[in-house]
Amino acid sequence: MNKKIENIRIEWDGPYSLTDIGYDETNENYKGKVNPSLCNEYTDFGIYQVYGYHPIYGNDVLLYIGQSAQQTFSKRLSQEGWEFNADSKNIKFYVGRLFAKKQPSSEKEWDKMIDIAERMLIYAHEPARNSSNILSITRNRAKLKEFENIRIFNYDNYRSLIPEISGELWVKDFEDYNGVFNSKEI
Repeated sequence: MNKKIENIRIEWDGPYSLTDIGYDETNENYKGKVNPSLCNEYTDFGIYQVYGYHPIYGNDVLLYIGQSAQQTFSKRLSQEGWEFNADSKNIKFYVGRLFAKKQPSSEKEWDKMIDIAERMLIYAHEPARNSSNILSITRNRAKLKEFENIRIFNYDNYRSLIPEISGELWVKDFEDYNGVFNSKEI
């Protein structure tokens, strides 16, 4: 029996700079500063992308995908320490607000949707600074199976992300890949 596909839609907004999220070079108390336009407790949570310099991959590349579930984007991004990146003046943040045909009715359901969307985006895109998350997902077949009936649609300013990600495709692809390399016939 096939389970119904759950579509998660993410509307992306940005770019935001370190200054846009509240960073002030002259103020040592950066972590306490927040941007009022990214701290609405009812709308400013979801997934975020970080772009910037990487010593191997170059400039303006996808570095990290994270989530802001129990706090606003502004608060979460101010905790990350991106001001210490080698080229911090060129760091760019994109925030993604999730929506679905049937909106979650509880905070717990929202958190679950945000969590699975973050893990699926990390798995599909493999950002350089998410290496531990990538390994934890690929080494856990049960976590991969969670993606099977999920489809993510990225809208608006989604940058380097794939516009549509089908969990069924990614799980099947991983199983085929593992089947080939774990086969005793090779």
